[in-house]
Amino acid sequence: MGYEIDFLPVGEGSKSGDAIALRYGNLTGARHEQTVVVIDGGFTDDGEALVELVRNHYDTEHVDVVVATHPEQDHIKGLEIVLEQLGVGELWMHQPWAHSATIEAARSASFKTLQLSERLQESLSEASTLETLADEKGIEIHEPFTGLATADEGFFVIGPDRDYYDELLGEIPASATQGAVATLVRKLAEAAQTLVPESMTVETLTDAGKTTAQNNSSVISVLAVEGRMSILTADAGMPALGRAADLLESAGYEPGQCKFIQVPHHGSRRNVGPTVLDRLLGGKGTVEQRGSAFVSASKAGAPKHPAKKVTNAFTRRGYVTRATQGGAWRHKHNAPARANYSPGEPLPLYGMVEASDDE
Repeated sequence: MGYEIDFLPVGEGSKSGDAIALRYGNLTGARHEQTVVVIDGGFTDDGEALVELVRNHYDTEHVDVVVATHPEQDHIKGLEIVLEQLGVGELWMHQPWAHSATIEAARSASFKTLQLSERLQESLSEASTLETLADEKGIEIHEPFTGLATADEGFFVIGPDRDYYDELLGEIPASATQGAVATLVRKLAEAAQTLVPESMTVETLTDAGKTTAQNNSSVISVLAVEGRMSILTADAGMPALGRAADLLESAGYEPGQCKFIQVPHHGSRRNVGPTVLDRLLGGKGTVEQRGSAFVSASKAGAPKHPAKKVTNAFTRRGYVTRATQGGAWRHKHNAPARANYSPGEPLPLYGMVEASDDE
């Protein structure tokens, strides 16, 4: 048994996104001995790249599960290409209009309503289009709440649970507007950003970061193969990650047990802090390599994505961290060799980092 997880580069400018594919099982055996999953699709061009990867490297025209972690264009737009060009067994996506009368009413008006920000209108419209496409193709749709799993239980959801999702859904319209204001404030402050020193033991990342309800509604999933755990976090923030940690700990999870983890929200300073990282990865200052971490970040994303103080936080907890930033990355275990793929250089432990946690 083995697995491989591919992170494709998303974003030509400063806008980052996620386009991830994975497969697990007997990777040198027949197709029916493997499970193929796509998690988010980036933008349209990224969807094309995902299709090419699945065909050329996974040697199949069929994806068992497609996961839309949350309705944002940098995650969902490319999934339309995946559904159009490949066979798909199941689509895991939340259907917010089934949980909220406000969003259902907005959907009937093509999401053109003053109650929703323009960005949220566009994102929900993309999600609605994806649902329609799946229905037209006869693809089963399941809402990815805690406990949903593939038939072999090798890939499963650890957040959000339905009650938390419903709670977040009521906050999303206001949260999206607040997020837009916060982004403007952050851009105005970036020019005056100062740097502060860090080291293997000195950490300036705090638990003060705030994340929008829309990002906290992201699907958090786990791949478990032969006792090796990989955690995919999408854009989840500290409240959502903390709830997922609660679930893992109730099942006996120990800090640092996972071998691979996705750095949330392209390495944003707002999504992680020392408390949740200690629970998931273990304490800081270790020289032991506990695992690997990948972050999806565009070429021109810095200093926002990834934030140096965030990648430092993963590194000092024993997780060798790499960022896409124009290149494709592959994490693997018992997987066939692949031409033109190398481990690549990990990000260093930066001696100077951005002073503020605010974005």
